[in-house]
Amino acid sequence: MSRFNQGLGYLLLALAVLLSVFQIWQGVTSTISATYFRPAHLTWVMVLIFLHYPLIKNAGNKQEGSPIMVAGRLLDLGFCALALFAGYQIIQFDYNDINYLLFGLADTDLLAGVVFTLLLLEACRRTVGWVMVIIAGIFLAYSAFGDLLPGTLATKAYSLQELVQFQIFSSNGIFGSALGIAATTVFIFVLFGAFLEVTGAGKFFIDLAFAIAGKYRGGPAKAAVIASAGLGSISGSAIANTVTTGSITIPMMKRLGYKPEQAAGIEAAASTGGQIMPPIMGAGAFVMAQFTGVPYSDIMIASIVPALLYFFCTLLYVHIMACKLDLQAVSRTEAVLKVMKQGAHFLIPLVLITALLMMGYSPLLVGVAGCAAILVTAALRKHSRVSLPKVIEGMKAGALLALPISVACGAAGIIVGVVGQTGIGLQFTQFVMALSGGYLFTALLLISLVALILGMGLPVTAAYIVLAVIAVPLLGDFGLPLLTSHLIIFWLSQTSNVTPPIALAAFAGAGVANAKPMKASVEAFKLAAGLFVIPMMMAYTGLINTSADLLGLVIATLQTVAIIVAMAMTIEGYLLRKLNAWERLMALISLPLLLFNPYGGALPGLMVVTVLVALQWRMGVKQSPRTKSE
Repeated sequence: MSRFNQGLGYLLLALAVLLSVFQIWQGVTSTISATYFRPAHLTWVMVLIFLHYPLIKNAGNKQEGSPIMVAGRLLDLGFCALALFAGYQIIQFDYNDINYLLFGLADTDLLAGVVFTLLLLEACRRTVGWVMVIIAGIFLAYSAFGDLLPGTLATKAYSLQELVQFQIFSSNGIFGSALGIAATTVFIFVLFGAFLEVTGAGKFFIDLAFAIAGKYRGGPAKAAVIASAGLGSISGSAIANTVTTGSITIPMMKRLGYKPEQAAGIEAAASTGGQIMPPIMGAGAFVMAQFTGVPYSDIMIASIVPALLYFFCTLLYVHIMACKLDLQAVSRTEAVLKVMKQGAHFLIPLVLITALLMMGYSPLLVGVAGCAAILVTAALRKHSRVSLPKVIEGMKAGALLALPISVACGAAGIIVGVVGQTGIGLQFTQFVMALSGGYLFTALLLISLVALILGMGLPVTAAYIVLAVIAVPLLGDFGLPLLTSHLIIFWLSQTSNVTPPIALAAFAGAGVANAKPMKASVEAFKLAAGLFVIPMMMAYTGLINTSADLLGLVIATLQTVAIIVAMAMTIEGYLLRKLNAWERLMALISLPLLLFNPYGGALPGLMVVTVLVALQWRMGVKQSPRTKSE
């Protein structure tokens, strides 16, 4: 059995590396049309999943070589064979065949479509979990049996032939735009992130963050925020970033004096923010560009100010924690110049990517250029050169990291397809509109709740796709611009990583910090308050500035900064010193004034917060550090 498993390991390595090579080749040449490339990509991904995520794991009394383990691996190989059969049938399907146009699918094609869909759901179960499978299954059941439902929920019942034809043999279902982005741009940028790790560039960015922020009060925590802002978007996963970056930052925060739950919460909140930080935002941002037709460079520019505000919010809470705990700076940190001397060349790929995106080049080609640039720049210095085995390791890691994203987007395509086929999105819009009473604030709260529930079981990108299909039209009915609506949904889709009772990134950080998961998630929720506040400000102010109204953007930014500071004072009862009862009350009163700008409360709210900050500063400088910590 050991030789058998070793052989499967070599097969997995070869297929993963070849997938990365295939993706780069397609990214450069684009010789295969989407009709054939997307099924080929997803088939390849599913084969890798069945090899990398075994049906029966080696746990408990299921020892290697036992009959149940052998049977499980044989079943995995059977799944691989079925995936290859179904994928081949789909790829070689003739869309111009007159018999298909007149009489529908042949039995073999129908069987291939059913098998492929079931295998996709099984691959999702292994990588993403049951929730995605259940939601996709519910939507498929709605297509098949929607005529049995009462009232406005009822829809036409589609036959198996119609379902497979729509979901498999069209670009509206599984092989739709969501998978198209995952199979191209997202895969390449995940591979870019893997190359950053194997070349040592990731460590350079963490070291640089510590050199910049380590000398200030609560420095390691602030460095964790800065490092995660830089690396989070590249990893494509807040959870993965929490574990990787947190393995360095969390122990340092604990040594400085932060409680384990605080350290875990800080890292989780910062890592989640990486998904909204330009120039390389999370996978959902590339999907957004496809959905909206807005160039990615425009999405990136529109996201800069909100992203900076989010990290301002996180850093503010980190600073308040440090002040309340009376933490001091790290006694020794490396100089910025020393760190830059060792790794400044790693900035070249990021500068190149940013410049190419701003110049309007395709994100896919930019990603390929970034992969080449990181390997070339690593070779410029002797200490950062990587050998061929390291490059192969990076290509394998990139392919394996991309597996959950591709199958999640494929399963999300089922949901998108059903929404388009049945028109259920319109019913959802009407339902939420009726429940909200026609008030935007209430509608945003309801959408936030739906995003939170979806995010408990779906990856962020999948949750965003589902919400974009059903909730963006609702926000459009309130008069919000298309890009603003999508960015609000995109931000709200991130909240499940840090919101109790299921805060996946916070739970991952708690594991690294040896902290209580629920307490860590509460800390992360406070630190990531910007994920809730800033989308509200996008809706009510000119924070997403698409009309070059500089004055409106400045006012919206000041208004958002004020509401973040007011929230911090209200929740923590602290800014530069402890607030007394009336100061805390005034901070609370300023919140609705700042949020509901149409009612003319922004200026009074700004004045209240300005006075409170001035009082904090005036009294704070008169007190000693020991007095402030008491």
